[in-house]
Amino acid sequence: MNNLSTIHLNKLPQKFYQQELHALAKNLLGKIFVRVLGSIILAGKIVEVEAYGGMNDEASHAFSGKTERNKVMFGEAGNLYVYFTYGMHYCANVVCGNSGVGMAVLIRALEPIDGIELMQQNRFGNTHMDNSKLKSLTNGPAKLCQSFGINRSYNGISLLGNELYICDAPPLNDSQIVISKRIGIKKSIDLPWRYYIKENAFVSKK
Repeated sequence: MNNLSTIHLNKLPQKFYQQELHALAKNLLGKIFVRVLGSIILAGKIVEVEAYGGMNDEASHAFSGKTERNKVMFGEAGNLYVYFTYGMHYCANVVCGNSGVGMAVLIRALEPIDGIELMQQNRFGNTHMDNSKLKSLTNGPAKLCQSFGINRSYNGISLLGNELYICDAPPLNDSQIVISKRIGIKKSIDLPWRYYIKENAFVSKK
């Protein structure tokens, strides 16, 4: 993944993001999330996601309808919905389905691939790396946003552009995917809408 032109050639098209919520969630696993900063590439494999949306999901930001805060979630598939939470963290979500519906997939964890030194600087303020720091670089939604330098200014950005996008990778089979309840929510806690790659070391919680 060190070749920028190769990454651009494998960028996912909008049709990919127009899938049904849970199909997209599972199909995002194994794909490569990329941020381009001039000649520097930050890249990580998506290893954990959560689905949000629909009439029965009280944990979804879209549950009570469209607002100024969540309007990106009701926009075009393939946009990034970035929200601020707990007064200190950002989380990144991939908008999917049809416009006006309000569905998105939270990217919960990545396996770092490229640009690890800059991720380390963004996250910890230094470039000294050890195994524990490597594991905690991107194994959570707020951690990966911090490591990739993603903040509110990226809310609504299209993943079809050249700064932030997702690259294709071979699909996983069902035996490689674990399905569980979502983490860190207080409503609709029983919905099994969390998906992660089995036995991957960078999953936030097994």
